[in-house]
Amino acid sequence: MALCKRRGFVFQASDIYGGINGFWDYGPLGAQLKKNLRDAWWQDMILNPCWGRRGPGGQRVVNVPLETCIIQHPKVWEASGHVGGFNDPMVDCKETKGRYRYDHVMVFVPESGDPGDKPVFAYVGDQPTEAKQKKKAEKTFGAIKSVALSSLPQPWTRVIGPDAEKPGTLTEPRMFNLMFDTIPGAIRDEANKAYLRPETAQGVFLHFKNVVDSTRVKIPFGIGNTGRSFRNEVTPRNFTFRSREFEQAELEFFCHPDESRDWYVFWRDFRMDWWKAIGLAGENLILREHDKDELSHYSVGTSDVEYRFPFTAPGFGELEGIAHRGNYDLTQHQTHSKVKLDYFDTTRGETLPNGGKKGERYMPHCIEPAAGLDRGALALICEGYTVDPSRPSPEFLKLHPRVAPIKAAVFPLMDKDGMPEVADRLTDELFAKFGRYGFIESDAKQSIGKRYARMDEAGCPYCFTVDGDSLKDQTVTVRDRDTGQQQRLGIGQVSGFLGEKLGL
Repeated sequence: MALCKRRGFVFQASDIYGGINGFWDYGPLGAQLKKNLRDAWWQDMILNPCWGRRGPGGQRVVNVPLETCIIQHPKVWEASGHVGGFNDPMVDCKETKGRYRYDHVMVFVPESGDPGDKPVFAYVGDQPTEAKQKKKAEKTFGAIKSVALSSLPQPWTRVIGPDAEKPGTLTEPRMFNLMFDTIPGAIRDEANKAYLRPETAQGVFLHFKNVVDSTRVKIPFGIGNTGRSFRNEVTPRNFTFRSREFEQAELEFFCHPDESRDWYVFWRDFRMDWWKAIGLAGENLILREHDKDELSHYSVGTSDVEYRFPFTAPGFGELEGIAHRGNYDLTQHQTHSKVKLDYFDTTRGETLPNGGKKGERYMPHCIEPAAGLDRGALALICEGYTVDPSRPSPEFLKLHPRVAPIKAAVFPLMDKDGMPEVADRLTDELFAKFGRYGFIESDAKQSIGKRYARMDEAGCPYCFTVDGDSLKDQTVTVRDRDTGQQQRLGIGQVSGFLGEKLGL
């Protein structure tokens, strides 16, 4: 977190006023990192879906983009179930005035004791203070074990809340709706209430028929959508992992019911491969299939791509969910809007005498790979953060070149003797070719070691240094961020070298 602020990746929103809980802003490097991540998603999901891989039965993957509003008609959220069912259980601590999500609170009980007879100690399971809370509980009770709060006898009069000193501090849980409401227009009354969207997906379902009617797409196909969503989290925490305003990248892929299971497996596997390809390959990334008791009531199957964040270790936190939503959403919106959203498929049905097909009308099933761009950016930073005590500057970000916000840096060794002019010409050349993908830095101040260290912390993969020999033999020194190794390269070869390394 210190590096993120120092190098301009992430700032607390409204920082000069003390911040506002659950909201984060991105600095110059963070904004470009997240843009690169968004662009990579757009390229590999919309423009060149799945890198050209074929889907089940050898079918080509076709996806189209959409951009929908943050505020939709309030009946959208009634149809989707968010108004009536998008709630989290919340408990308060009467002593500390702290507020916690009920399903995030666990308790420690004595190994040999009965939780109904002795006080038990509560903690918030995904907080970095868990070890501290556990140590405090062990000091109080000796040998302990952790259990879910819901497994204790009711009411929990003997439960000590997190950070509290006395038992009996937690209230009974009450439901809390996660949607932010607002009132568009001049008349401010309950009848005009609307909501900030809690997900981008519903806007896609609303325009399913419009997309089919206005384009030549045919089932199977997907509609992709990126943008801001809002959830009034009870307890936002863990840096940008759980925020009240965040950005999503979601695809709703529509297919025939008979093929939906195969498409679900296809998207589940591809999304795992995609995260690996942009820098998260390794033991910190897993694909976890949901157990039946975890599934939403409409879901046929759901898998999560999960990453082991520092604050979840040794466990994992969700990075992306791939859900088989069946035909729930289109059916719900058809029922509530009275607009027919089924699909007439001219490629199916019995064969006619002329060799054509009679056609089949059905409600498509939907597979939804839904990624969090903020969590993705955070995972890339966590994975890339490396400490090597043997280096002069021990901290650096080992970011994949595709998402690194600074693609290259050009440094004159000294700000004299014609070196700045050569560096400027090389900077202009690299900027013209690679500037659309990220920053090309140029800096003549401080020692070369400090300039390298600054680029290492920013995640810049390659630095090119112009020195006295450059004026004689037209070569520069290339320094690799990850290894610190240096080599000489002709100035005319720099552009080709960088393009190859960046995969551009």
